[in-house]
Amino acid sequence: MFVAYNLMENLSACIRGGTMKAKSLLIPVLVAGFVLSLFVPLSAANQKDKEKPAAPAQQKIFIPKEVKAVLQEGLATKQGRQDIPVTIFHSLYLPAQQNFQSIFFMNIKNSALGYGPAGAGSTPGEKPKEKPAPESEVAPSPQSDLLEAKFNVFLQFNRLEEDTEPKVASEVYVPTTIQVEEAAFDPEKEDIYSFGYPLPTGHYVLALAIASLDLQKIGTAYYEFTLPDASTFSKAMDTTPIFFVKSLEQTEAAETRTILHKGYFTYAVLKIIPNIDKVFSVGDNLDIFFFIFGLQQNEQQQNTVEVNFEVKKGEEAAIRWAPQTYNSPLISQPLPLKQTLTIKSQAGEKTEQRDIGPGKYTLVISVQDKVTGNSVTKTVDFEVK
Repeated sequence: MFVAYNLMENLSACIRGGTMKAKSLLIPVLVAGFVLSLFVPLSAANQKDKEKPAAPAQQKIFIPKEVKAVLQEGLATKQGRQDIPVTIFHSLYLPAQQNFQSIFFMNIKNSALGYGPAGAGSTPGEKPKEKPAPESEVAPSPQSDLLEAKFNVFLQFNRLEEDTEPKVASEVYVPTTIQVEEAAFDPEKEDIYSFGYPLPTGHYVLALAIASLDLQKIGTAYYEFTLPDASTFSKAMDTTPIFFVKSLEQTEAAETRTILHKGYFTYAVLKIIPNIDKVFSVGDNLDIFFFIFGLQQNEQQQNTVEVNFEVKKGEEAAIRWAPQTYNSPLISQPLPLKQTLTIKSQAGEKTEQRDIGPGKYTLVISVQDKVTGNSVTKTVDFEVK
C-alpha cells in the first residue's frame, strides 16, 4: 500500500465535511462595511497628507517634563531605561480614516508592574502587598480573587526625516489599570500588552515610557517603523502585514481613545487575540487576517479579488486549496491544516484527510485583482508542534 498526496484540496469540501469552521472567523458584513468606510479617505490621500502632522485620536495631553527628559535621553541611541523593563517587539498596521491604525506589541514582566490586591492601589516596581487574612466567620470579598496594577503610559511619536532632528508628531497619555486573576498570576512571566494609534504615512520612531503613578520609576523603550505611502496604492497592489488570529469577536462599539490591553488588541469593532509567535498545534486552523490595498472596482462598483492559498514545507507543496473569490479587500479566513490523501491498495482507492505533522512551513498567498489583473504574492512562515 502507498499514499499519494492530492494537493487540490477543495475548501467547499472541507466545509461540507465539517473540517473548516467556515463561519467562525469570517468578518460580518457590518464589520467589513465599517472598516471599508474608514479606508476610503486613505486610498484617496494626496501627497500633501504625508506632510501633515498626525491628528491625535484624543485631546493632546502634556507629557510631564520629568518623563520628557527621560525619553529625550535615549532617543538618539534608542536605548531604553530599565527602571520598569519594557520591550516593543512587533507592530502591525491596518487602514483607518485618513490614516493607518498602527498597533504595537510589547513585553512587560509581571513583577515589574507591582500587582497587588484589587482596589488597594499599586505602583510599578513595588512588591504586591499581602492580602489581610479574612476573619474566620466572614466570607472573603469577591475582589480578593483579583490582582491589580495601576501605572501611566506616555507615547511620543517622532517623525524621522532626512538630515533633520526627529520632530514630535503626536503625544499621548494613557492612564492604565490592569486586573488579573490571582490564581493564574505568575510574577516571573512576561505578558504581551498592546495599543493602537492612528498615524499618516511616514517614517517614525515611537518613544514610550511606563511610569509609576508618582513618576519615581520610569521605564522607556523605542521602536522605529514606517507606514507606506498611500498614493502608491493606485499603481500597485499591496497588503497590510499578514497575521494569524487565535480568536476574534465583535464589540459593541469602536474605541475612541488609546487604551493599553493585555493579551489582545482592538480594531474598529473587533477584539482580536493574535497568534504572534505563529506556532500551532496539530489539528489547528490557520486563521489569517489582512487587508488588500490597490483593488479597483468594476462598472458595478464592486471588488472582485481571487486569492490562492498554499502551504509549503521547504520547496515541496504540502497543501493547496482551491482558489477563493472575495468582494471585499478585508480578508479573514480559516484554513484547515489538513491534507487530502489518496490511498491506493489492492482493494482499490479511497481518499481521506489527515492533519499535517509537526514541522516548519510557509504559507504562500497569491492575490489577483480580477478587475485590473494586477497581483501580489506574500509569504508567512509558521510552525506546527
